[in-house]
Amino acid sequence: MNRERKIYICSRYATVLLNNTNNMKYYKLGRTDIEVSEICLGTMTFGEQNSEKEGHEQLDYAIEHGVNFIDTAELYSVPGRAETQGSTERIIGTWIKNRSDRDKIILATKVTGPSVGLSYIRNPLKFTREQINTALEGSLKRLQTDYVDLYQLHWPERKTNFFGKLGYKHDPNDPWEDNFLEVLEVLKDLIASGKVRHVGISNETPWGAMRWLYLAEQQGLPRMISIQNPYSLLNRTYEVGLSEVSLREDLSLLVYSPMAFGWLSGKYHKGIDKPADRVNQFKNLSRYNGELSKKATAEYLKIAEKHNISLAQMSLAFVNSRDFVTSNIIGATTMEQLKENIGSADLQLSSEILKEIETVHNTIPNPAP
Repeated sequence: MNRERKIYICSRYATVLLNNTNNMKYYKLGRTDIEVSEICLGTMTFGEQNSEKEGHEQLDYAIEHGVNFIDTAELYSVPGRAETQGSTERIIGTWIKNRSDRDKIILATKVTGPSVGLSYIRNPLKFTREQINTALEGSLKRLQTDYVDLYQLHWPERKTNFFGKLGYKHDPNDPWEDNFLEVLEVLKDLIASGKVRHVGISNETPWGAMRWLYLAEQQGLPRMISIQNPYSLLNRTYEVGLSEVSLREDLSLLVYSPMAFGWLSGKYHKGIDKPADRVNQFKNLSRYNGELSKKATAEYLKIAEKHNISLAQMSLAFVNSRDFVTSNIIGATTMEQLKENIGSADLQLSSEILKEIETVHNTIPNPAP
């Protein structure tokens, strides 16, 4: 993967970046000529925990501080509900329609994968030509744009170990095992239409990632340029197999949940969390709050406090430092959080801190699947 570091300061950002000593770096997205900021603005709180006004404020601040990459999905906001489905794209749309720099913004969205619980989006949810076309048209309308730079499959059609599962249990009757070629043909037509520039996958496995890449090369179909999977101090399972795929195949990792639903802010351990915070507001989000995760977080908090840095910035700076990571998708519900998270681009962890992090990881490895 081409992760050559390049400081990118164009004229409209120069004053802001120099005044804020911002060290935002930019990396190639897959094997394309697109350069994306190492920090990507995640927006799934827009329309649920954040109002339209707050969403626009976040977008303005992020762009002013060197972020050129925005990620969303037709499913958002989260948690998914019929009443708020598509609200995040709509908020981005009302912001982007008034800008003259659409060509400078890398905009990514996703088509929803199969799920019984999301039948209000489409029923049944499948990656068919009709449904992918319908999903994209809906996203473009809400986003008020003619195209998206990156169109991602939110999760696989086949049954596999995504969303908090480590082990894979094979189902020989899984009907979606071989739908890859059909999907790639649809995506090829969308790229030819100009409505999509590039395509990517999300919540994929090593086998799935290599299958997409192999078939694209074999059949002359669009190559997946990115993969959006979880990675954090509490979940480094990407390192086991997928990191090699990213590095050898130039499959850009776009990291989600680098803060582990906010646990790696340290606020829950320090008792400064609020009722409106995500974990407190949505009790069913239990992926990162197991006892081992809490124990590991407490140890990481000690490291951060020892070195007089915030746990949030240490956690994000660790993700930023990985050579298989192209962009780190951060999300925030307050401007204070957003500023701290984007500021992680300025932090380079010392070898001492990295060594201490490895000690905790080796003692309590991947407590959150």
